[in-house]
Amino acid sequence: MPTILRLDGYRFYFYSGEGNEPPHIHVEFGDKLAKYWLEPVELASSKRFRAHELGPLREVVLANRDAFLKAWHEHLDPRN
Repeated sequence: MPTILRLDGYRFYFYSGEGNEPPHIHVEFGDKLAKYWLEPVELASSKRFRAHELGPLREVVLANRDAFLKAWHEHLDPRN
């Protein structure tokens, strides 16, 4: 479960066995969880995040999208 970024208490990560899904990033903040698709950046799911928290969180995902995609492909598609 590689952690790609820690920022202000948020942890951005993916699971090693998720190569069968499109690129995405999981976000954890305490007991709150969210999952964002990366191509395009869209909310896939969330638990315990309030609606007003998801917009700014999406902006963080957008700002770091290239780094998340690079890490995803390096880890899950090492031949590409």
